[in-house]
Amino acid sequence: MNIALESLRPCLDGAVPAVVATASPDGTPNVAYASQVHYVDPEHVALSFQFFSKTRENVLAHPYAQVQVIEPVSFRHFRLKVHYLRTETSGPLFEYMKAQLAGIATRTGMAKVFALRGADVYRVLDIENVDPRLLPAPSPPDALLKLRGTLDHLGACDDLAQLADRALAALARGFGISHALLAMLDESGGALYTLASLGYPASGVGAEVALGEGLIGVAAREAIPVRINHHTGDYTYHAALHVADPASPRIPLPVLANPHSQIAVPLMHGARLVGVLYAESEQNAFFSHADEDALVVYGRHLGALVVQLAALPDDAEPARVAPASTPSGAPLAVRYFAHDHSVFIDNDYLIKGVAGSILWTLLNEHAASGRRDFCNRELRRDPRLPLPDFGDNLETRLILLQRRLAERCPQIALAKTGRGRFRLELARPLLLNAA
Repeated sequence: MNIALESLRPCLDGAVPAVVATASPDGTPNVAYASQVHYVDPEHVALSFQFFSKTRENVLAHPYAQVQVIEPVSFRHFRLKVHYLRTETSGPLFEYMKAQLAGIATRTGMAKVFALRGADVYRVLDIENVDPRLLPAPSPPDALLKLRGTLDHLGACDDLAQLADRALAALARGFGISHALLAMLDESGGALYTLASLGYPASGVGAEVALGEGLIGVAAREAIPVRINHHTGDYTYHAALHVADPASPRIPLPVLANPHSQIAVPLMHGARLVGVLYAESEQNAFFSHADEDALVVYGRHLGALVVQLAALPDDAEPARVAPASTPSGAPLAVRYFAHDHSVFIDNDYLIKGVAGSILWTLLNEHAASGRRDFCNRELRRDPRLPLPDFGDNLETRLILLQRRLAERCPQIALAKTGRGRFRLELARPLLLNAA
């Protein structure tokens, strides 16, 4: 096999349908279109199994087939001789193909017909260029060069807040991505929350996505990148999804109403999931296979940086800051609900969960003692806070709280006074009420 399978990845995005030829045990041929041919690794592809068709019947009886794929733009045809091995009905490969099929189905007007039953895995035995006289398509922009430019723009970061913002801004410079968000895994490991976003009218900071829901949730649960290069009408593959309890307060996820290209990449540190990087575009086929590979590397780099910055020690003493001003004006009514640690200010929802519990603890400490200066170390040890015994995402929760306050209630602020240290600043007096 002189042609490398990985060189055919542009043919395997579903832009042009593939053709599959099989034969029954008595030699009767059958030719049919394949909705999806997916690159698995340098020796294997997977075909979508949607119907109990003649193709399926033939392959189970005689596990050899030929698949013809077409390279978009150049329209070069390649013929793959393949051997059927197995069918996967769950797991990362199945979930990736299920997501991609949703986009292909909508683009072809078959959204109500296509339903993935399994991913049929084949070993590729040989690849033939049907007409070698045709010239290849022009090379796409170098994704490795894009990645290098992105890392150059990212530079060195001193804290997690700076990293979150610069990680997204660097994507705009390196990959031309206009809409993206960074979601972090929460303490329970069952959901993610938005820490930063790029290009949306509302930041959506604090918006949640459950593990396994939509592109972001599937990428997190399976720890795989998921890419769709066509508009999908399947709501389960939109990024904006429901919180676990529909009756609970909710912050809308800041996503495009009709994205035509989407990609979700897990942020990994070794085998540990840290979060998910999600990007989207209103253009079809915006993200190439090479872009996906480069963004996976970027996601692993970001995952390592998040863990590294979170592990840095707190400063021993706070930096010198100007004396706090005395709160004035009408009091703000702050109401706290212990069952989900949600906080409302003047009846408007602000935050819940660990971040809500942190804010309530700080406000009560200030009301009782007048304290304004705090450090992360004491919060980690505070039994009133629902922090897990394992892991440490306290810093990201504080960033989330700072940003929600800046957006929704600037009269209350957390001002950084050093690494792992901050000051509670109040512009108006407070009335605290625990429901």
